[in-house]
Amino acid sequence: MRKIKVLLYHIHTFLTLSFIFTMTQSQTTVEFKTTAGSFRILLYEDTPKHKANFVKLIEQGYYDSLLFHRVISGFMVQSGDPKSKNAPTGAQLGDGGPSYTIPAEINASNYHKRGALAAARLSDHINPAKNSSGSQFYIVQGRQFSASELKSLEKSSRHAPFSTDQVDVYTTAGGAPHLDNAYTVFGEVTEGMNVIDSIAEVPTDSMNRPLTNVMIIHASVLLK
Repeated sequence: MRKIKVLLYHIHTFLTLSFIFTMTQSQTTVEFKTTAGSFRILLYEDTPKHKANFVKLIEQGYYDSLLFHRVISGFMVQSGDPKSKNAPTGAQLGDGGPSYTIPAEINASNYHKRGALAAARLSDHINPAKNSSGSQFYIVQGRQFSASELKSLEKSSRHAPFSTDQVDVYTTAGGAPHLDNAYTVFGEVTEGMNVIDSIAEVPTDSMNRPLTNVMIIHASVLLK
């Protein structure tokens, strides 16, 4: 009888620890299926307002049928403007969104490395609090930076001193370090970065809108 009780105790302990581990390791991943292919994004836990809003919009189908309306090779691809849905050729896009903004959740540990997901926003002179757009986002394609370029950014006061990890990432994988601490980074691409690369290379007009539409077919939350 005592052996059975000991066994049950160990089973209970194992299940409890497994549950705690699962809860602490739970992550939110979203998938975007586009006309250029599919990619997945991990949403950060330390930007809860942006995460909750992004998940809410995805579950509402908000991003379905929207375009990547601004694309700059070697920099980033941007989407989330509801006005891009069924937008005619040549229409100027980029000022649409819901009737709210999201308070900035800028964190120095979340930086603009290649594949970073960040919230678009209005410029500082209109938006000194750096509040984020309610729906528009961009994904960094970026480029590699030399150590001397990073030093120049530091000396120009456009960036705080880079950490060793940041230097390693920006000089190897690349990114867009000049945007650090100015926009909220709230996730990163975990699968399908080749799709982001292909979108970034699409020919564009003078407003950086792709000449051939690249559309989000469907976005979904995989795990939360």
